[in-house]
Amino acid sequence: MTIYFYSTREKYGFFSNFSPHGFELDGFWWLTSEHYFQAQKFVESDRPWFDKIREVKMPKEAAKMGRSRKHPLRSDWEQVKDEIMQQAVLCKFQTHTGIRELLLGTGDELIVENSPIDYYWGCGADGSGKNRLGEVLMTVREILRHH
Repeated sequence: MTIYFYSTREKYGFFSNFSPHGFELDGFWWLTSEHYFQAQKFVESDRPWFDKIREVKMPKEAAKMGRSRKHPLRSDWEQVKDEIMQQAVLCKFQTHTGIRELLLGTGDELIVENSPIDYYWGCGADGSGKNRLGEVLMTVREILRHH
Protein backbone atom coordinates (compact mmCIF):
# COMPACT_ATOMS: atom_id res chain seq x y z
CA MET A 1 0.00 0.00 0.00
CA THR A 2 1.18 3.50 -0.79
CA ILE A 3 0.61 6.28 1.74
CA TYR A 4 -0.34 9.58 0.13
CA PHE A 5 -0.33 12.86 2.04
CA TYR A 6 -0.68 16.53 1.25
CA SER A 7 -3.09 18.50 3.44
CA THR A 8 -2.47 18.76 7.19
CA ARG A 9 -6.16 17.90 7.68
CA GLU A 10 -5.77 14.41 6.22
CA LYS A 11 -4.95 11.19 8.09
CA TYR A 12 -1.22 11.53 7.38
CA GLY A 13 -1.24 15.33 7.53
CA PHE A 14 1.55 15.28 10.11
CA PHE A 15 3.92 14.31 7.26
CA SER A 16 3.36 17.77 5.78
CA ASN A 17 5.92 20.48 6.46
CA PHE A 18 2.95 22.68 7.36
CA SER A 19 1.97 20.47 10.32
CA PRO A 20 2.14 22.33 13.67
CA HIS A 21 5.02 20.33 15.14
CA GLY A 22 7.68 22.79 16.24
CA PHE A 23 11.25 21.99 17.20
CA GLU A 24 14.54 23.55 18.19
CA LEU A 25 17.35 23.47 15.63
CA ASP A 26 20.43 25.63 15.09
CA GLY A 27 19.69 27.54 18.29
CA PHE A 28 16.19 28.69 17.29
CA TRP A 29 12.64 27.48 17.85
CA TRP A 30 10.83 26.73 14.57
CA LEU A 31 7.01 26.58 14.45
CA THR A 32 7.09 24.12 11.52
CA SER A 33 9.61 22.34 9.32
CA GLU A 34 8.42 24.65 6.51
CA HIS A 35 9.61 27.68 8.49
CA TYR A 36 13.02 26.09 8.98
CA PHE A 37 13.41 24.98 5.38
CA GLN A 38 12.39 28.31 3.84
CA ALA A 39 14.53 30.39 6.21
CA GLN A 40 17.63 28.33 5.41
CA LYS A 41 17.58 29.71 1.86
CA PHE A 42 18.66 33.07 3.32
CA VAL A 43 20.69 32.19 6.43
CA GLU A 44 23.93 33.45 4.88
CA SER A 45 22.68 35.80 2.17
CA ASP A 46 20.01 37.91 3.93
CA ARG A 47 19.87 37.53 7.71
CA PRO A 48 17.00 40.02 8.31
CA TRP A 49 14.82 38.10 5.82
CA PHE A 50 15.83 34.82 7.50
CA ASP A 51 14.60 36.24 10.84
CA LYS A 52 11.33 37.46 9.32
CA ILE A 53 10.58 34.03 7.88
CA ARG A 54 11.43 32.39 11.20
CA GLU A 55 9.02 34.67 13.05
CA VAL A 56 5.90 34.57 10.84
CA LYS A 57 2.95 32.74 12.36
CA MET A 58 1.73 30.59 9.46
CA PRO A 59 3.74 28.07 7.41
CA LYS A 60 1.91 29.20 4.25
CA GLU A 61 3.37 32.68 4.78
CA ALA A 62 6.86 31.21 5.39
CA ALA A 63 6.54 29.28 2.11
CA LYS A 64 5.48 32.39 0.22
CA MET A 65 8.35 34.41 1.69
CA GLY A 66 10.82 31.64 0.86
CA ARG A 67 9.75 31.74 -2.77
CA SER A 68 10.42 35.48 -3.00
CA ARG A 69 13.29 36.26 -5.32
CA LYS A 70 13.55 39.86 -4.10
CA HIS A 71 16.10 38.47 -1.66
CA PRO A 72 19.25 36.61 -2.76
CA LEU A 73 19.35 32.86 -2.17
CA ARG A 74 22.43 31.37 -0.58
CA SER A 75 24.84 30.39 -3.33
CA ASP A 76 24.89 26.65 -2.50
CA TRP A 77 21.10 26.24 -2.15
CA GLU A 78 20.64 23.67 -4.93
CA GLN A 79 23.43 21.52 -3.45
CA VAL A 80 22.18 21.61 0.17
CA LYS A 81 18.37 21.80 -0.01
CA ASP A 82 17.75 18.04 0.24
CA GLU A 83 20.08 17.71 3.23
CA ILE A 84 18.41 20.70 4.92
CA MET A 85 14.96 19.19 4.35
CA GLN A 86 16.13 15.93 5.91
CA GLN A 87 17.58 17.75 8.96
CA ALA A 88 14.28 19.57 9.53
CA VAL A 89 12.11 16.48 9.08
CA LEU A 90 14.36 14.34 11.28
CA CYS A 91 14.36 16.94 14.06
CA LYS A 92 10.56 17.27 13.87
CA PHE A 93 10.07 13.51 14.29
CA GLN A 94 12.76 13.22 16.97
CA THR A 95 11.02 15.98 18.95
CA HIS A 96 7.46 14.63 18.80
CA THR A 97 7.02 11.07 20.09
CA GLY A 98 3.44 10.68 18.87
CA ILE A 99 4.14 11.37 15.21
CA ARG A 100 7.45 9.49 15.41
CA GLU A 101 5.53 6.35 16.42
CA LEU A 102 3.03 6.93 13.61
CA LEU A 103 5.86 7.27 11.07
CA LEU A 104 7.54 4.11 12.36
CA GLY A 105 4.15 2.39 12.21
CA THR A 106 4.07 2.82 8.43
CA GLY A 107 6.52 -0.09 8.14
CA ASP A 108 8.02 -0.22 4.68
CA GLU A 109 5.15 1.49 2.90
CA LEU A 110 5.93 3.91 0.10
CA ILE A 111 5.25 7.50 1.24
CA VAL A 112 4.25 10.01 -1.44
CA GLU A 113 3.61 13.74 -1.16
CA ASN A 114 0.54 13.98 -3.37
CA SER A 115 1.18 17.56 -4.46
CA PRO A 116 -0.51 18.45 -7.75
CA ILE A 117 1.88 21.37 -8.29
CA ASP A 118 5.26 20.25 -6.94
CA TYR A 119 7.28 17.98 -9.21
CA TYR A 120 10.40 18.08 -7.04
CA TRP A 121 9.24 17.52 -3.45
CA GLY A 122 5.96 15.91 -4.52
CA CYS A 123 4.66 13.56 -7.21
CA GLY A 124 3.08 16.31 -9.32
CA ALA A 125 -0.32 16.24 -11.00
CA ASP A 126 0.54 13.27 -13.23
CA GLY A 127 2.62 11.27 -10.75
CA SER A 128 5.88 11.87 -12.63
CA GLY A 129 7.44 14.08 -9.92
CA LYS A 130 10.55 13.14 -7.92
CA ASN A 131 8.68 12.85 -4.57
CA ARG A 132 11.79 14.00 -2.71
CA LEU A 133 9.78 14.80 0.47
CA GLY A 134 8.36 11.28 0.48
CA GLU A 135 11.90 9.94 0.04
CA VAL A 136 13.13 12.12 2.91
CA LEU A 137 10.35 10.79 5.16
CA MET A 138 11.27 7.20 4.30
CA THR A 139 14.96 7.94 5.00
CA VAL A 140 14.05 9.54 8.34
CA ARG A 141 11.92 6.48 9.14
CA GLU A 142 15.01 4.29 8.57
CA ILE A 143 17.21 6.55 10.72
CA LEU A 144 14.66 6.50 13.57
CA ARG A 145 14.36 2.72 13.37
CA HIS A 146 18.05 2.34 14.13
CA HIS A 147 18.25 4.83 17.01
